[in-house]
Amino acid sequence: MSDVKKVVLAYSGGLDTSVIVKWLQETYSCEVVTFTADIGQGEEVEPARAKAEALGVKEIYIEDLREEFVRDYVYPMFRANTVYEGEYLLGTSIARPLIAKRLIDVANATGADAISHGATGKGNDQVRFELGAYALKPGVKVIAPWREWDLNSREKLMAYCEENAIPVDFSGKKKKSPYSMDANLLHISYEGGILEDPWAEAEDDMWRWSVSPEDAPDTPTYIELTYEKGDIVAIDGEAMKPHEVLEKLNQLGGDNGIGRLDIVENRYVGMKSRGCYETPGGTIMLRAHRAIESLTLDREEAHMKDQLMPKYAEIVYNGYWWSPERRMLQAAIDETQHNVSGVARMKLYKGSVTAVGRKSEASLFDESIATFEDDDGAYDQKDAEGFIKLNALRLRIAAGKGRKQS
Repeated sequence: MSDVKKVVLAYSGGLDTSVIVKWLQETYSCEVVTFTADIGQGEEVEPARAKAEALGVKEIYIEDLREEFVRDYVYPMFRANTVYEGEYLLGTSIARPLIAKRLIDVANATGADAISHGATGKGNDQVRFELGAYALKPGVKVIAPWREWDLNSREKLMAYCEENAIPVDFSGKKKKSPYSMDANLLHISYEGGILEDPWAEAEDDMWRWSVSPEDAPDTPTYIELTYEKGDIVAIDGEAMKPHEVLEKLNQLGGDNGIGRLDIVENRYVGMKSRGCYETPGGTIMLRAHRAIESLTLDREEAHMKDQLMPKYAEIVYNGYWWSPERRMLQAAIDETQHNVSGVARMKLYKGSVTAVGRKSEASLFDESIATFEDDDGAYDQKDAEGFIKLNALRLRIAAGKGRKQS
């Protein structure tokens, strides 16, 4: 007999998690609480309530987490200019710690002794959900059905639904997407189908948020992004909340063919995975933030921050958001952002994002020193002679001793 009396399930209302509700009820003979998060996936989440009720669920939690998601997770990550393996903007990775946190919050509120999720045994999400859960509630039991059951195909899942009278949105008349997709306010990802062949080009009708760069407008779009301490607070002078900023940038970026990505990445669980991503707003945010930092950060501060970034990205990708090392790095990164305020003017054109203007009251750019015209004595070129000779001294000594130079 199971010692689990109540379990909180991360519930989307789709096929997999609907099956999981019934499977948990049967396998563990326990009460199931469902938790559904709106993090900007672009679909109505309220229908999940009726589906959960039809499965006999009594406690149903549906929450709009868009603002918390962008303010407390996306914004801090972009202060670090975070990119995994040089390309991926971590759209899926950064959503998981928030969902894990709220799963634990609901478990605490309802007296549940377990949580459950629908992540498969092959992916990174199982790691991210569970590392977050254990960090926030060390004694919690985690139930991962995909690691326990034998329902390892869509056909078996559908047969289980038919046997147990589970209502699902499925019709032979409706064309099913061949891709496994995950969406939130930062991005939408695509895996599976023809993408499992790294040589095959993604079909153009796969993309949901952006036009192809070839079909984008022939006239560029210019926008001005206002920053305060590393975060965007306004677009074209209009103050916006963090989630409103990202929604607006997604729309502008998508309209201009920005943010498409096709990569093969190294998963934390050990395999390589080919995926396509759309991150229009995040792509703009990354370029604009670096533009403001180029004016306001000290050289060594900026260079050290760039050295920390790959480690920060690895921590987020691998599911260690709630770890002491992430908090340590976040504190260091946030310390650099006190003067990262100003306005970046960005040009959006056929898939490209270019900073074409930047200004800040905290700027370290000094035109009187940087000018190629007469600087009126602001900079003495003769100072460079001693600097160069001192830095060349070890090279000259080595060469004079006949050390190999190539």
